[in-house]
Amino acid sequence: MADEMSVVEGLDMVMGVGDMSNWLTNNSELLIQYGVNVLSAIFILFVGNIVVKAVAGSVAKVLNKRHMDKAVVEFVHGLVRYLLFVIVLIAALGRIGVQTASVVAVIGAAGLAIGLALQGSLSNFAAGVLIVAFRPFKSGDYVEIGGVSGSVDSIQIFQTILTTPDNKMVVVPNSNVIGSAITNYSRHETRRIDYVIGVSYSADLQKTKDVITKILAAEERLLPTPAPTVGVAELADSSVNFVVRPWVKTSEYWDVYFDLLQAIKEGLDKEGIEIPFPQMDVHLNKVA
Repeated sequence: MADEMSVVEGLDMVMGVGDMSNWLTNNSELLIQYGVNVLSAIFILFVGNIVVKAVAGSVAKVLNKRHMDKAVVEFVHGLVRYLLFVIVLIAALGRIGVQTASVVAVIGAAGLAIGLALQGSLSNFAAGVLIVAFRPFKSGDYVEIGGVSGSVDSIQIFQTILTTPDNKMVVVPNSNVIGSAITNYSRHETRRIDYVIGVSYSADLQKTKDVITKILAAEERLLPTPAPTVGVAELADSSVNFVVRPWVKTSEYWDVYFDLLQAIKEGLDKEGIEIPFPQMDVHLNKVA
């Protein structure tokens, strides 16, 4: 009985191998064609990726030669690279027999579904296009956007990269950039320094104004036009407040700001003009 079963199993195995051999023989041309198509698709992806990088790099070089802003160049470079790679991917799928029309339809349907699910990302993309189109700032500008201040490092498809003065990288979604006020401190070549200097009520106001004016005149980095403003702005609780508003080059703003503030403090001290600080008088009544 066991010998009969072994013989049957052997026959089945031989028949199975024979069927497989016949199938391979009958479909050898189809398998060869399919293998060639798969290799062609891989070749298309490999070469296409190289071509995409070369084309995107060439676009970036052309924009750089035209002295386009670095942030705009990076945005366009990324956009061109993604779009061209999608075309290469569709061509590779078409090579292995996938209907490209169907692929485009599927991509469109998937894009609609993804768009509904990722409305925030699409709004970031649209905001990125608006930033590049209207250019409220450029790479290297010191700006305040979305509640964050820093130098613009790059404008990407979905976000804007800032570098803070203490060298932190901050990623701000482009929709937040467009949806909030944008303060660009670097757009103009000149900028005004605003000080509020408080002096004692017992101080000679004219003398105080003359001392501050003399200190401003000694600072060579201040611009003669517009002329600096020095005047009494407020009678506060414990001080008479002067506003001091000189103009400087934007590139020298912080250096002059710190140096001039120190010079004003030292000059007022030298002339005996008191800069008061908040005080509280406490009266104790003795109860018998």
